[in-house]
Order: sequence, then C-alpha cells, then structure tokens
Amino acid sequence: MKKHVVFFLSFLALIAVSCGSRPTSSDYMVVGYVAGYRNYDFSKIDASGLTHINYAFANVVNGEVMFGSEGIDNTEMNAGDISALNSLKKINPDLKILVSVGGWGWSGNFSDAALTDSSRNRFGASAAQFIRDYTLDGIDIDWEYPNHPGAGNTYRPEDVHNFTLLLECIRKHIDSLAAEEGRKEKYLLTIATGATELYAENTELGPLSRYLDFINIMTYDLHHGGSYQAGHHANLGLSSIDAPDGDATERAVELHLRAGVPLKKLNIGIPFYGRVWKGVEPVNNGLYRNASTTGAGMPYIEVLNALKDPGFARFYDSSASAPFLWNESDSVFISYDDEVSIAAKMKYVREKGLGGVMFWEYTEDVDGRLLRAIREGLKSR
Repeated sequence: MKKHVVFFLSFLALIAVSCGSRPTSSDYMVVGYVAGYRNYDFSKIDASGLTHINYAFANVVNGEVMFGSEGIDNTEMNAGDISALNSLKKINPDLKILVSVGGWGWSGNFSDAALTDSSRNRFGASAAQFIRDYTLDGIDIDWEYPNHPGAGNTYRPEDVHNFTLLLECIRKHIDSLAAEEGRKEKYLLTIATGATELYAENTELGPLSRYLDFINIMTYDLHHGGSYQAGHHANLGLSSIDAPDGDATERAVELHLRAGVPLKKLNIGIPFYGRVWKGVEPVNNGLYRNASTTGAGMPYIEVLNALKDPGFARFYDSSASAPFLWNESDSVFISYDDEVSIAAKMKYVREKGLGGVMFWEYTEDVDGRLLRAIREGLKSR
C-alpha cells in the first residue's frame, strides 16, 4: 500500500511539473509604450492585456529627469497622465507603470548627464525622486543613442562605458529609495536598445544588463525614415533577397545574447505603424529597391486603408516572416506588421525562451487587433 501511495504522489508531482512547464501568455512580458502627446483617453487602454506601460516621454533637463516644459507636438507631459495610468491597476493590479526618458527627440542631454560621477549621481537621484513624485513602478531609459549623434545630440566615445556607469548609479539610487520606503518589490530599471550591430558596438550590453530588469529591443525601423531603399522595417528573419549583412529581429536578439544579456531579460519590439516609400523601382514588387523618398512613418489606420485599396497587392516574404504592400501603378511600397507576422514572432519568443515583447505605440492599434495577436501568439500550443 505504501509503495502505491509513493507512486501516486510521484505521479501527481510529475503532472504538476509537466503542467508547470507549459507557459501561458501571462508568463511573458507585454510592454506597451504609450505616447503622452497623442491626447488619448487612457481609460480606454486594455490593461488586462499588458504587464507594463511605458509613458513617453520625460526629458533630461539640467542633468535631471523631468517633464520637459516645451512638450511634444504642443502637448505637455503631466502628472495627470500618470495618475490616469495608475488608475488602470484597478483593472489589472499587477500592471507596472514606468516613465520612459529620452526617445528620439529628447536624448540630447544624456551624454552630459552620464559624463562624471557627479553628473551621474545627480541624474540617478533625480530618477529616484521622479519615481517617488509620480508614484511610479520604475523608469525606462531610451537613450538614442550612446556615442552616436541621433537627432543631432551631443555624443562622445566615453558614452560607451559611461552608459553602464549611469545605469549602475540609477540602480543604486532607486534601490535605496525602495529600502527607505520598506517596499517589498524593487523599483524597475529598463532600457530600450537599438537592433543593429552599430548599437551593440557602442554599448556594453552584457555588463549593463546586470543593473536592468529587462531590455526592450527596438526591432523596427530596420529600414527607416533615412533610407532610400524600400524594405522590411520589422522583419523577423533575414530576407532571402536582402544583403547578407542586413538587419532582422533574430539578428538583433543574437547580438544581445552574444554580448552576454540573459534570454529572459529580452523583449522584442513590434511596430504598431507602417513605413511607406514612393517612386520605388518596379522590380521584385518594390522589395529592397531604390526609392525617390525615404520610408516615412505611416499610421496603422492608413495601412488598413491601403489594404482595402484595389491598387495595392499584399505579399508575404516567408523568408523574413514579413508582409508588405505594393502598388505597381503608383510605385508605392508599404512595410508593416500584421496578425500573421506577429504570430510568427510570438512563436519565436516562445521557442527561443525570451522574456516577452514590447510595442510602439498603443494608440496606433486599430480595434486592438495587434495586441490581441500578441496575446494569442504567446499562448502555449
């Protein structure tokens, strides 16, 4: 009888382990960036489908984290927005609210802030105070980019190591704040990273990841607003007709892994917008052909409108797991993500064992279709 009991208990334990090893969508991070300058009603956010919200953006002013007085698109970032986002915890108590600092337009002062022990401590202390003032769960650093001019920013070779030191300093200050408050959970520190080899070469991804809770890789704009070549802007794999050194989501992940970043700290990025090129050479349906314009950003509603336009044909590059639209008569090429390509990316996240996914930007999603695709794709199969 005793042997039977032992066997039965062992059998139950085996079932528990087996069941526990099958991840569900809730086992992954789903990090949504929300633009504070879009005048969006935050009460409409589907908080049940998110684990983290990153409010964009705060600025670096006089070496400190603060909401910039000049605003973005004539819209002021403000405490009321953060209060509205925190109210979403009534729907999802586990939701974490962070503010993202920098972005493409507000990264100009990072290099100076990271330059010395004194400037780093000033920045780190202000980050902790910002978290306290706005009742946040953490802070996200979106420096675009260390040792690179970006949108005309100050930059210097010292950025490469100073970025690591800056993150170490921020971690020290926010951990001290949590200890001072007797907080059971630590405050979160995350960053958004570039998806290219150039970014990896100008940062210390492995060492700096020790101070981070997770990393959001910006695996979009791989062909972008500075490129006169039409191409995929968020492809999972390298296209069979792309150059051998082309960019892809899988390559970006491997760059981070080779640098020493743990798998579970990596989230891949999904664009909730498209990019459009005009005057494209009519070869290969415009894919990887020269254009007369660069790849302008395209709201997702306009992508959906183009899908309804009989002048456009939809193609799917299976080697890259990426859809695109081609208008032969007008020589217009559109790159975007859809439910099919997102499903392929979520399968990759599951099979690779990554931390999850992030996306830019919530207000672009039409009828919640892209977020639903993410949630469905992260469910175990």
